[in-house]
Amino acid sequence: MPRRNFKRIPTKSDPIYKSLEIAKLINYVMIDGKKSVAQSIVYGLIEKLKKDSENPLETLTKAISNVAPIHEVKPRRLGGASYLVPIEVRKERRLFLALNWIVNAAKTRSNKEFHTFSEKLYAEIKEASQQQGAAFAKKTQTEKLADANRAFSHLKW
Repeated sequence: MPRRNFKRIPTKSDPIYKSLEIAKLINYVMIDGKKSVAQSIVYGLIEKLKKDSENPLETLTKAISNVAPIHEVKPRRLGGASYLVPIEVRKERRLFLALNWIVNAAKTRSNKEFHTFSEKLYAEIKEASQQQGAAFAKKTQTEKLADANRAFSHLKW
């Protein structure tokens, strides 16, 4: 058990668009602390979204809201058995899961049709905003599992 309370460090919004979601997306895309490379990828993505639609931030928030799960399952041990108990997802964790699933789905896309990571990320965000793609499939799979285990919801503690 920790001896003192954990103080959460607030994430600063990004300097150009003043958006917390874009700042978090930059941090999740970042590898080995190379933030300038991650910023160039994400800002390039936003420029591509600007060419397609009039408001790229709206497209990004729509993609995040489409991928963010409402319920997820958490294993609880009772007696000798483990039960998957559906729980409601907090707002911060919803944002984390949505952005993480989008970035991971973009990483696992094939190199045949897309050559750079920014193209893969762009395609995944466009599909997520239209309720398609691997990240949206992950969300539906998670919610389906939570719905199937609704019988164990009384084991929440």
